[in-house]
Amino acid sequence: MALSLIAGGALAGTGIILNHHYTPRSEQARLQTEILQLSSEVDQLRQEQTMPAMVLTRYRNSICYIHGVYHVGLPHERPGLRAHLSGTAFVVADRLLATNRHVAEPWYEDPESDALIRLGAVPVLEKLIAFFPGAPTPVSVTPLVLSANTDLAILRVETPLATKQLEPLPLAESSTPPGELVTVIGYPMGVAGMVAKSPASIYERLAYRHDDIGAMNELAALALIRPSATVGHLGDVVGNKLVYDAPTAHGGSGGPVFNSRGQVIGVNAAFIDGFSGGTLGIGIESLRPLIQAAQKKVRSAP
Repeated sequence: MALSLIAGGALAGTGIILNHHYTPRSEQARLQTEILQLSSEVDQLRQEQTMPAMVLTRYRNSICYIHGVYHVGLPHERPGLRAHLSGTAFVVADRLLATNRHVAEPWYEDPESDALIRLGAVPVLEKLIAFFPGAPTPVSVTPLVLSANTDLAILRVETPLATKQLEPLPLAESSTPPGELVTVIGYPMGVAGMVAKSPASIYERLAYRHDDIGAMNELAALALIRPSATVGHLGDVVGNKLVYDAPTAHGGSGGPVFNSRGQVIGVNAAFIDGFSGGTLGIGIESLRPLIQAAQKKVRSAP
């Protein structure tokens, strides 16, 4: 009995010693885990805060302004519709740009054009050119691949060296969950938006000019082709459609939508008037097959 009591006391003592040594260690481990988690969250916040400036600085030259002229009319008659278009595109491979189909083919889903086409009118793209930041003159671009079921297209740059030194934008490999920070880069308001940002002397000279191409050429010569970045959050993902609250306007169509890691998750496509949370984009997975088809066309061309 005495031995049993002694053994029991020894075990109890051991238990006290074990508790004395291991409880602080588990508490320390928990605190270290919390510190690591907080550090990770702080790093993520810092990354999110600096990401818009980072992607704009790094990829600005690869995001171009698209200007075009088109008409819709009956052959040998004065066109029933003639208009200018403005939009955004970005480099996805050498000489290949991603944008919206309604930028590459501006009569796409346009009610006025559709009405004329149903009467036998023919749409004609008269001119389509791209202004790259830092380039003093524009380059011609041609629609190469048009999506059959989404508002996406790939353009081909007709000047071989125009995009040779430009970095293709990185495409996200995985989906982005709702709630994440997004940055949209483009040319909202087109020429007017860039003129508004120009120095006072240039603004006074160009503000009231209606000759878009003349104003664009002057901005290009002065190195004032500069895209804008807006920031918001991804509100929802429905199929291939992204919904976010980063504001945009006409001219921003076709611009890249970046996640918080600086990867392109979609192509900016539209906005809902009067609803700040209703900016719409098309997920990058719908763009990949178009890029592949365009690259195949380029390789097979003589």
